Amino acid sequence: MNRTVDVLVVGAGPAGLAAAARLAAAGAGRVEVLERERAAGGVPRHCARPGFGADARGRPLDGPGYARRSVRAALRAGAAVRTGVSATGWAGPLTLDVTAPTGLERIRARAVVLATGARERPRAARLVPGSRPAGVLTTGELQRLVLRFGSRPGLIGRRAVVVGGDPVARSAVRTLRAAGVEVVAVVCEHPVRGSAFGSVPVLSGAIVTELLGRGRLAGVAVRTGAGVAGHTLRCDTVVFTGDWIPDHELARTGGLPLASGSRGPAVDGAFRTAVPGVFAVGNLLRGAEPAVAAAAEGRAAAAAVAELLAGRPWPEGRVPVGVVTAGPLRWVTPGLLGPAASPLLVRPVRRLLRPVLTFTQDGGPVGRVRLDGPLLPRRSVRVPPGWADGVDPAGGPVVVGAEG
Repeated sequence: MNRTVDVLVVGAGPAGLAAAARLAAAGAGRVEVLERERAAGGVPRHCARPGFGADARGRPLDGPGYARRSVRAALRAGAAVRTGVSATGWAGPLTLDVTAPTGLERIRARAVVLATGARERPRAARLVPGSRPAGVLTTGELQRLVLRFGSRPGLIGRRAVVVGGDPVARSAVRTLRAAGVEVVAVVCEHPVRGSAFGSVPVLSGAIVTELLGRGRLAGVAVRTGAGVAGHTLRCDTVVFTGDWIPDHELARTGGLPLASGSRGPAVDGAFRTAVPGVFAVGNLLRGAEPAVAAAAEGRAAAAAVAELLAGRPWPEGRVPVGVVTAGPLRWVTPGLLGPAASPLLVRPVRRLLRPVLTFTQDGGPVGRVRLDGPLLPRRSVRVPPGWADGVDPAGGPVVVGAEG
């Protein structure tokens, strides 16, 4: 089946649904959202905890409530949201091959918005050795199990170790406890406050070096420092949290250049990629930011999509922006400097106290910005647009570093 739409959004998470709702409400024509899962809403569907804003009456929203509200907003605006539908490849710059319950389709659009989100890096990609026992999960897998089967004692396991120290790890601890699982320890490579996890013991500056057991996990080997003998934590479940990576396979097969560091599609401040007519938004760009931040990006991208549909030309000659290889910064976004400068979002590898961000182009310095506060590995900092004042629009790539 060959079909044509005005805007095709791939991914029905916070960013994709927000973009679709804004575009449909603005009269952008037929706006269609594709979601490979059986239900729309993205990661928040599995996060049964508050922290997703409030409803119209001021009551706190949990993740499933936030997801339902986002889906309703897109549908009421007039967007078509299709679930159980996977975009499998490209048949042209603005044409996608799709597998749906009804069969194969080829959909051509005037604009494509990629909002495929991010996923936690699994155990194999973290290069943790050992056999392949049952009981090894990511936070998303844990939440999906509890959402599907409920919080029954023994369903997940009886003793668990959580790996990671960011807010996602705290969510995993809460989910495990609600499911009747004893959390014996949190293992975190970076320093973290023990009080953040209540009475659960926290091993800071530690890493899991091996998974033990066959058939079912029997424990994890942990090392707390270089040259320090390791020890074993006995458990039947381990949950690897955080360490998000963009779900960029579709972007990569479409020939979209990826940004250095983040490994998401390189975009400018209006979320335009290097391929005319293709936009990318949300956590596809760099891994995990809160749902409300991803949704805000979806709404902001809708304005640029509407301009394209109205006939505004695609900008050319944008300057790539990246980080120093093996430097203290994990990533920066946007990865392209567009016709108009935009704020820069920065995430470090390690804690930096009041660092100076350096900007170089063609081997020479073009700017310096001192941040007032610290840069933390689990939090992004927004740098005002003035960072790009010294950049030559006709010059080479801009490299961002950090001192201090």
